[in-house]
Formats: sequence, structure tokens, C-alpha cells
Amino acid sequence: MCNTRLGKSRFALTTALSTLILGCGLAAAASQGASSAITPHAETYTMTTEPTLSVKQQAIAPIAAYAAIGDMSGLHTALGRGLDAGLSISECKEILVQLYAYAGFPRSLNALSELMKVLQARTQRGIADAPGRDAGPVPVGPALLEAGTSNQTKLSGAPVKGPVFEFAPAIDLYLKTHLFGDIFARDNLDWQSRELATVGMLAAMPGVEPQLQAHIRISLNVGLTAAQLRQAIHALAEQGNADAAQRAQAALDAQLGNTERS
Repeated sequence: MCNTRLGKSRFALTTALSTLILGCGLAAAASQGASSAITPHAETYTMTTEPTLSVKQQAIAPIAAYAAIGDMSGLHTALGRGLDAGLSISECKEILVQLYAYAGFPRSLNALSELMKVLQARTQRGIADAPGRDAGPVPVGPALLEAGTSNQTKLSGAPVKGPVFEFAPAIDLYLKTHLFGDIFARDNLDWQSRELATVGMLAAMPGVEPQLQAHIRISLNVGLTAAQLRQAIHALAEQGNADAAQRAQAALDAQLGNTERS
């Protein structure tokens, strides 16, 4: 349980993000030295040097989007394309595990069950997909809170605080220890891939536009470019997710407009 003293001392850092951003009031830009001191998987925080998304990266957002809305037929096709593009089984599982933080356990569990069906069908056709690797260990106890807070700050670009976190300190604790600790500290999916997945999930769901725009901003913070995000949006539209593509494009346009005005 998160008591008042913890909520007002541990988390009284500055730079307010949108008060509507519960699951996405993320943060990014602590020093690399601080990162390596408390986060065992510093390699998850990488900056892209490629001008375009790889074919594998382009497959992530459609998988996440179909999983988020529970479209099993669309997900089945998107998973097949992703595996054909080079996503490992571990990477596909990780995308669908991360889904529960944004769309809930039922959608995550159903999506993982669909992945099992896809893999079984591919095995029967003689396709041997790369297993990938399991995640390494993540911090526990007080170190988990420290690592999660650091990850959140790196992602958003500054420490995170807002009235909603003071109103409900428990959600602040869960975001730091669980989403940005337990999940984002796992090193079998890099942060750029996690953000492509999150953008796909949020774009597929109406009513979470503030969180979607926050993750567009975070995607830029972790080294994805506007051109690469447009590629991900095109992949959503191309694979039949026109509504998600429209929401993502609107969020990107809004974020770029804010950047130009700042």
C-alpha cells in the first residue's frame, strides 16, 4: 500500500505532464551513468541510427492494435506477418504481455492464446520460428522502485508529477514499480519496440488520446523519428486499422505542432 508519506516524499519531483496521463505520464533523460547504476538492462534504452523502420519494427504496431481491441482474426494475420518479418516468439509474447498494462488482462490473455494457435499452425506447416531469448532478471524490493522511477524519467524526459498522483498515490507507485520497473526493465524487447507497441495499442482504443499523444512524444524521446512513426501509422492503415491510423496521425501532428511552438 502506498501511504501519504511515501506519496509526498518519494514522488515530489517536478515538471508536470498532462494530468490526464495516468498510464503514460512517463519520463526520459537521466544520465547514462545513473542508468547503469540502478537498471541492469541499460541496453534497452537505445537510440536508432536507421532512417527507416525495419520490416520487423513495422509489424509491431498492427499486432498491438489488433490485440488491444480483441480482433483475433486481425491479430492472427498480423502475428503471422510479424513472425515472417523476423519477430521472435519471445518478442511476440512480450508485446502481448505488455498489452495488459494498457488494455487489461483479458485482452492480453486472449491475445497470447491466439499466438499459441498461430505458432501451432506454423509448426504444422513446417515453419520453425526463432524462439528468441527470455528476459534477464529485474530488480526487486527498493531497487525496483528506484529502477522504475529512473526508467520513467528517461522515457518522459523529466521527472513526473501531477495532481492525479497526489490524489491517488497508489497509481504512482504502481506505475513506477510495475509498469516502468517490472515491465520496462525486461530486456527481451527494446524501448523503441515497446513504444511502437504502446502507440499501436492506444491508437486502436478510442478515448485515450492524451495517453496516445504522450507516447508519441516518448517515442521521439527514445530515438524514433517522425518519419518512422509515419511508417508505423502507414502499417496500421495498410493492415486494415484505419481508425487507429487516423488517431495516431492526429496525435503525431499535434505533438509536432507543440514542438514547433515551443
